[in-house]
Amino acid sequence: MRVLIISSVYPTPEAPRIIGGAEIFTRQFAESLAASGDGVEVVRAASTANQQMEIANGVTVYAAPVRNIYLPFSEQHSAPLRGVWHAVEDWQQTATLVSERIRAFRPDVMHSNNLSGLTTAVWKVAAEARIPIVHTLHDYYLSCPRCSRFSDGKACAHTCLSCKILTVNRRRATSHVNGVVGVSQRILDIHSELGLFLDTPVRTVIRNASLMAPAEPTNASPDPTITLGFIGRLTEEKGIYNLIHAIAAVPPEAVRLLIAGRTDEKQQQLIKTMAPNARIEFLGFVAPAEFYEKVDVVVVPSIWEEPGPIVVADAKAAGKPFLGTRFGGIPEAIDGGAAGWLTAHDPVSLAKSILQLVAEPQRIRDMARKLAERQTRRTFADVIAEYRGVFEQITDRRKAASS
Repeated sequence: MRVLIISSVYPTPEAPRIIGGAEIFTRQFAESLAASGDGVEVVRAASTANQQMEIANGVTVYAAPVRNIYLPFSEQHSAPLRGVWHAVEDWQQTATLVSERIRAFRPDVMHSNNLSGLTTAVWKVAAEARIPIVHTLHDYYLSCPRCSRFSDGKACAHTCLSCKILTVNRRRATSHVNGVVGVSQRILDIHSELGLFLDTPVRTVIRNASLMAPAEPTNASPDPTITLGFIGRLTEEKGIYNLIHAIAAVPPEAVRLLIAGRTDEKQQQLIKTMAPNARIEFLGFVAPAEFYEKVDVVVVPSIWEEPGPIVVADAKAAGKPFLGTRFGGIPEAIDGGAAGWLTAHDPVSLAKSILQLVAEPQRIRDMARKLAERQTRRTFADVIAEYRGVFEQITDRRKAASS
């Protein structure tokens, strides 16, 4: 099968930037298809002027010029400029490079992922060329210019007027899509509640899988101090500050917190000020396997509708239970309590849940052992197989309709 993959960000040696889990997924997905003999091309949004085509691990990657007043994911701009950028983004009707690659590559299917900078114009040109489209929901781009549905310190229960205005055309463009995949049931449900993809022929959930090798059972002697770990972006919606307030309320001799992710001296100092007596260590940007080896419990304290955090898939693969909040796809990953525990997101509730684990450390050891001893594990090969099923279903429908 020939698959044209669309992604705002796609990390390569010449453009290695990673914003979140979506581009990690997309790169592994493209490379896995290419390694199995499928034809694969990727179009990403250009991150620099005159960015050239690049071949990375057997995948040809093109960079589409961004037709807007600044490049996406660049430095912070003023609110008026951001408003103009999103208005231009929503009204964009051309995707010249994508159209050229459709004519030259002749894909069987287009698989779109995050679209900032590329816009839903990629769907328009694919539909005009009669190329079936499968879109994966990794974020809330179609209803929120910030892509997060998070504002004023909390998850948005409704779509505000400004978001409705700045996403009107991208929401209409969903009519071009032949198949939609949610990385969790929750993100698919939120889009359905907004009236999106209700008539899309194929609607399904394909959850993320870890790229790490499964952990082996261990008989390591227990440490009296519980090591909690946080990995990811240190931003408000990820719940990092609620977690720090919770840690400040826990006896410092009982727990320590390891934080993995990019941060600067100013943010580190703020966190230390919030919990002056806590045992907190900043690891910086580290390989996931290195992080999970150091922790007992992974904390996922998100306060937005986190679509399908890869961190929970990684934690399970590493044999580490997680403590997560009831947002987005996090509760779905708990596996009925077999992979961790859920808690309310406020600092008091987080602290209470942490203290319960401190009081019963055997719960952590028992769950870690069960995770490592599982006979069936979800792998990225399962993800590939499920997407193949969706692609084949979509292309078969197209063939049947044209016969």
